[in-house]
Amino acid sequence: MFFKFSLRKNPSTQKMDSYYRLVEGLRDESGKVKHRTLLNVGFLEQTFIIEQINIVSRILNNRYQHKVELFESQVDECCLALANELWDKLVAQKKIDPEMYSEHSRKVEIDKLVHKEGKEIGAEWLCYQTLQDLGVKNLLLAQGFTEQQSQLALTQIISRAVYPASELRTSKWIVDNSAVCELTKYDASKITKDKLYDSALKLYGAKTALEQHLSTRTNELFDITDKILLYDLTNTYFEGQKLNSKLAKFGRSKEKRSDAKIIVLALAVNALGFIKYHSIHEGNMSDSGNLNQVLEKLSKNINCNNPIVVIDAGIATEQNLNLIKSKGYKYVCVSRVTPKDYEVQKNKLSVLLETKSQKEVLLKALNTPGQKDFFMSVESEAKALKEQSMKTQFEERFEELLRTAQKALSSKSGIKQYAKVLERIGRAKQKYPSVAKYYVIEIKHDDSTKLVSEITWHKNEDLYAQKIDGQGKYFIRTNIDIVDEIELWNIYNIIREIENTFRCLKTDLDIRPIYHKNDQSTMAHLHLGLLAYWVVNTIRQRLKLQNINTCWTEIVRIANTQKIITTEGQNTVGKLIRVKKCTEPNQELKKLYSALLMDIKPFHKRKSVVHKPELKKNETLLYQRFIE
Repeated sequence: MFFKFSLRKNPSTQKMDSYYRLVEGLRDESGKVKHRTLLNVGFLEQTFIIEQINIVSRILNNRYQHKVELFESQVDECCLALANELWDKLVAQKKIDPEMYSEHSRKVEIDKLVHKEGKEIGAEWLCYQTLQDLGVKNLLLAQGFTEQQSQLALTQIISRAVYPASELRTSKWIVDNSAVCELTKYDASKITKDKLYDSALKLYGAKTALEQHLSTRTNELFDITDKILLYDLTNTYFEGQKLNSKLAKFGRSKEKRSDAKIIVLALAVNALGFIKYHSIHEGNMSDSGNLNQVLEKLSKNINCNNPIVVIDAGIATEQNLNLIKSKGYKYVCVSRVTPKDYEVQKNKLSVLLETKSQKEVLLKALNTPGQKDFFMSVESEAKALKEQSMKTQFEERFEELLRTAQKALSSKSGIKQYAKVLERIGRAKQKYPSVAKYYVIEIKHDDSTKLVSEITWHKNEDLYAQKIDGQGKYFIRTNIDIVDEIELWNIYNIIREIENTFRCLKTDLDIRPIYHKNDQSTMAHLHLGLLAYWVVNTIRQRLKLQNINTCWTEIVRIANTQKIITTEGQNTVGKLIRVKKCTEPNQELKKLYSALLMDIKPFHKRKSVVHKPELKKNETLLYQRFIE
C-alpha cells in the first residue's frame, strides 16, 4: 500500500491542496501491474510532510503483512493516529483481508500447484547487464529515443545476440520463449515484426553516435588504446534477385555463392576485436578499394597518435600503403609479391617459434635491395603441407575434368566439336585456375571436319618446381623503424582477431544470408548485428581476462539453463497465489557470473494475488453472478 495524491481545490480553504488516495499494486490475469484504490483519504486536516506520509504507509503495510514494528511506540502520535484511523476503515469496508499474510494463509495445497510460463532469462540477463555497463540506454535517450523506444531497442539488441533470427521469428521468440521484456520493461504483448523493423531502422539512424560512444566506452572498460588497428573486408550474400538494389551486386563471394548477389562489409577493429569503424559497400567492390574513406573516419574515432594498421595481402597494394604512410600511420601486411633479389640478413639468426596451435614457424629477417620497408620471410611446414594437399586435390579434380573430356571423344554422343571442346576445357581452367596454369594441354583436331581426335596434357616442370619451392612461405612487410622478428610476428598475428570477428558475425550472430528487399533494411540488419557483436565481445573479453575462452554459442547454452518460472496455487483460504521466481544458476553459470562480476538473478521473487477482473460495460448481470 502507498499513497498517491493529485492537486484539487479544497472546499474548506478554497485553495489548491493535495487530495490523497491509498492504493495498492497488483498484477491482473494477464500479468500487467495495475494500481487499485483502497481508500479515498481526501484532504488531510493536519499538514503532513512526505516523511510522515511514508511512515503511515509503512505502519499499514507492516500490520497487513503481520510484521512487527520495532519502534512503533516511538512513532509520531499524529502518524500513528492516522494509521489507526485508516486501518479501521480498511477493515470495516473490507478493502483488505487481514488474514492474507497470516501463517495459515501462506499454506498452499500441493496438488493444486501449477508451474507455467517457463522462459529463458540467463543469457538475456548477461546481455542486459553488459548493455548497462556500456551505457547504451542513456545514449539512446540522449539521441531522442523515447523511454519505450529505448526499451524496445535494448530488447532487440539482446534478442539479436541470444537468438539471431528474422523479425517475425524474433517477435515470436520474445513472446513465447524469452523473459527479455521482464528486464527491459517493454510490454511483450506489443511486440510485432513491424515494430522490430522500425526499431532497427531507428537504431541505424543513430549509427555514428553509437559507434563513437561504444568505441570510447570499451576502451575505458578495458583500459586500452588504439595502438594497433586491423582492417579487412568480408561479404555476405542475399537470397532473392534484388533487382532494384544499388548495394547487391555480383562479386567474388567468400562463401562461394557465385549464384547470389553479395554486399561488402568493411571493418576496422582494435587489438581486442572492438569495432572502431564500419562501412557497407556494393558487392562488386574490390578488397583494395575505399581505404581512404576508412582512414579519414578512423582519425576521428581513435585515441592514439600514429597507430599501426595491420592489413592482409588483398588490401596491401602499393597505392594503399603509400596512402597509409601519408596519414602518418605505420603498417604491417603480407607482401603481395615476392621481393626481388632478397637474401637473409647474415648478422641475425633465424627464429624458430611455436604458435598457439603448436605449429612451428621459421622467421628470417631479409635484405631487400631498393626497398625502404623491412621484409621478413615466414616458413611454415604445416602451411606447406596444407597447400600441397589442396594443390594435389585440385590437380586431381582438374585432371578428372580433362579425362572426362577425353573420354567423350570416343563416346557416340560425346562432345567432339573443336569449339565445344575448347569451351569445356576453358570452364575447367576457370574452376581451378591455381593449378591449371601449370598444365600444357594439346588438342588434335581435323581442320576440315572441326572434330577433335585427341586431348593430351602434361605439367610444365619448371613452373611446377617454382610453385613447390614457394609452398608454406610468405613475406611480412612493414615500415616500422625498429623491428624485432618476434615482435613483428606477434603484431601481424593480431589479424586473427578480425577473422574471429567475422566468424562471430556470420556464424554466432547469423548475419548471412540477407533476406531484406530494400537497401535501408539491409544496412539496418547488418548494423543490428554489429551492435549485438559489441555486447558479445565485451562479455567474451571479460571472460578471457579470467582465462575462460568459451565461444559465444556455448555461453548462451550454459546461460539458458537459468529460467524464470511462474507458480500458481490456491492457499487454504481459497485465494489464488502467483509467485514468479528465477531458478538457481548451475555451477557453470555461477562461474560465468563470478568471472563477470555480475548479479546472479535479475530479481528473486514477485508475488501477487489474482483479483477478480473488473466487469466491462457490456457484460451482463448473468455473467456477474457466474463469476461470483
